[in-house]
Amino acid sequence: MTQNSPPLVLPPSLSRTVAALQDKDRNRLDDTITRLHTVNGRLWDTEDRVRGALLSASQVADCKREIDQLNAERNLLAERADEVLGSLADAGRADAPLHTETLASVVDRLSVLTLRIWHSERAAARDELARRRVPALHGQREELCAALDALVSDVVAGRRRLPVPARFKLYGRDGAAPAEIKPSRRLRRVLAFGGLSECGKSTSAEFVQRTCGAQRFKIGFLLRQAAHREGLADPYALSPRRQAELLLGELNRFADAHVDTELFTIESVHDDASITELKRLMGDALQIVYLDASFAVRIERSGTPAQAVAAKDEIKMSRGAHQVAALADHVIDNTGSIAALRARLRRIAAPPASTSLRAATPYGLGLPAAIASATADFTDAVRAYGPGVRLTALTGSPGEGSWIAGWSDLDLLVIAEHEAIGRVHEALEQYRTALGGAASLGPTLVTPGELTARRLTPRLAFALHQLQQGSPVLHAAPGLELPKISRGELAFAAVRELPQVILTMRRLRADAGPTALRQLYKHLVLACRLLLREHNQWESGPNRILAVASRMPGLTALSVPSLAEISSAWRDGEPGLVLKPVTMAVDQLLTWYAVQLAA
Repeated sequence: MTQNSPPLVLPPSLSRTVAALQDKDRNRLDDTITRLHTVNGRLWDTEDRVRGALLSASQVADCKREIDQLNAERNLLAERADEVLGSLADAGRADAPLHTETLASVVDRLSVLTLRIWHSERAAARDELARRRVPALHGQREELCAALDALVSDVVAGRRRLPVPARFKLYGRDGAAPAEIKPSRRLRRVLAFGGLSECGKSTSAEFVQRTCGAQRFKIGFLLRQAAHREGLADPYALSPRRQAELLLGELNRFADAHVDTELFTIESVHDDASITELKRLMGDALQIVYLDASFAVRIERSGTPAQAVAAKDEIKMSRGAHQVAALADHVIDNTGSIAALRARLRRIAAPPASTSLRAATPYGLGLPAAIASATADFTDAVRAYGPGVRLTALTGSPGEGSWIAGWSDLDLLVIAEHEAIGRVHEALEQYRTALGGAASLGPTLVTPGELTARRLTPRLAFALHQLQQGSPVLHAAPGLELPKISRGELAFAAVRELPQVILTMRRLRADAGPTALRQLYKHLVLACRLLLREHNQWESGPNRILAVASRMPGLTALSVPSLAEISSAWRDGEPGLVLKPVTMAVDQLLTWYAVQLAA
């Protein structure tokens, strides 16, 4: 609607009757009537535009299309208003005289008359005819308000009936009523980035694209695509509602064609009206992200003169870019570090969720009694620290039930607030003392913020995935939120981790004495596990991993003793008995890997 145009004021009897409705119906009606009045204002402006300046044939066609679109929306909103207003009627008087129009039709006429008075008053200063019309228009409004109030009283009392509200307008469509476009079920989440010049919109969208696999679009590109598809010369001349429909249509089309894409980003949001309409269409599936930074910071980061940034700001603000902050689901103060910005973006793009975890006692993990007792004491100690310690779990072989005394490590995961880490250190020292060398302890300490910002190593991501798949935890605080780790993420993580594992395996192979057996074997198993993940094969247990990896294309079968044989030789102090077949398997794998990457 035209800026500063008048609000629609309902007559007193109707206002009192509406105020008595239930909150849900009253709020729905208020929103619908407000939108109806807004659409009437846009219709007025568009009709003025098509009658005013000299326009090209394509521009006239666009205006006519917009008028049809707005009229369709106007009728749809009037029908929705009548759905609520019709409930005011006394249903017990079927013999009451039928009124010629619905309540919403009268409200719609009152909206148009309100706009006519406002435009006439503006023109009165330069147009004598308009000046003489103003008193008569005010008189018409008073009569219409009185008639509407009387109609409301008659309808509520059952003295009059209202006609069926359906208008059955076509506006070039095949259906009986205009269909409202809805998000495709495959369009799961969209992040819309807004903000003034040089605030970090593009940088943020690029980061989300790179780290979260999002499909990235420019709003201008989507509108141009839609305009080309529907034969529109200038999509920016259309109403905000129609622009939002065009945007959603293009997003739906892409989502339906790329069903594996779970996240989209659109930039840059410079029009508060059209993004408001898109939010109405999409609901929470659209998350609006506004990046805020001071003018001085934006100048410094851009490396461009202040005048250039100010000029771009002025253009964006004329379109309502600064108003987007009030609509945003997330407002980010982008004056801090890159680490803080990226942490916030990761939480928005991939929000953590409460996770159902399986709890177990150390005695249920197949650990020797002394180790289980020391582990239970440690768990009790950190649990007593309160909410500062969020989770404690033994990962790897204890969680899989394949821990072997004298061979396996105790891989411990502790999620704790940074302020509690010092106390966790004290508990770890007591834990090591209680173990007395019966097992090697490998703790991983991580803060909740690191997890929700997804600052994860591949091994930590895998540990979290295992917990979410049912591996037990020793302690988890209520309401714990963890990042959801998918198999697809682990497959990509395997690609990043495997090079380091291969390099470490070569270093261990260069010094393949008996003391290197344990680490050499574990890196062989880890390398095979990572390679299998790349092939979308998810195996557990060293024996099974090596057996399945032996069937990879071009790899000669790995002939390795069983884990029981290798661990027994290690514990008995005779690693040389099994070292040769392990080193041969390592050589086979390294040779195969080199050939695969050279092909």
